[in-house]
Amino acid sequence: MKTKIIFFLFTLFFFLETNAQCAMCRAVLESEETGAAAKGINDGIVYLMAIPYVLVAGIAFAIYKKYNKKEV
Repeated sequence: MKTKIIFFLFTLFFFLETNAQCAMCRAVLESEETGAAAKGINDGIVYLMAIPYVLVAGIAFAIYKKYNKKEV
């Protein structure tokens, strides 16, 4: 059980740099010299992609806790 928790925390906090832009967005944003807008757009896309996973995980955890209550 301790190994599973450590593995979960490791995967939760270990992020790789990803490129989540579509081809059209990338073409427009790469024309900018500084790349600050491209980085901001990319971070926003990754953020929006992560929200559904967090919500589903929270609901699954709530259901798990509801059905596995230990009676005293």
